[in-house]
Amino acid sequence: MGRLRSTSGAAPLASYPAHEHSRAPEFYGFVAWTSTYLLFVLFLLWALLPDSVIVYLGIDWYPNREWALLLPSYTIVLVLLTYFTYLALALFGQPAFSSAATITDSYARYPPRGHSRPMETAAAELLDAPITVVNKALYL
Repeated sequence: MGRLRSTSGAAPLASYPAHEHSRAPEFYGFVAWTSTYLLFVLFLLWALLPDSVIVYLGIDWYPNREWALLLPSYTIVLVLLTYFTYLALALFGQPAFSSAATITDSYARYPPRGHSRPMETAAAELLDAPITVVNKALYL
């Protein structure tokens, strides 16, 4: 008997690990997570500690405290503007409701003109049903 494939009926489970991979994304994720929390704690300490405590810690220069309010405010405005911009671009790219592009596209394949019953020819090859046929079938 030949060698069994790893997912054959006799051995339905693949061997673990299936292939060797780098653990670098795990380390990058851990570094990003810890540095984010560290920067957030430093931001809170800068925003909330009195000046005397910061000077006592040996920090001679730090940004003005008004930036503790301006940075989050500007960030929220930037996020909202981003959402608004993407929504506006999506709406700008849409065709008008009266356009035929709302019900068809360039890949549509309609049956040839002159067929009295286009749905019968669709069995031979896959074709799209014209909107008039769909309306007759649904709304008669």
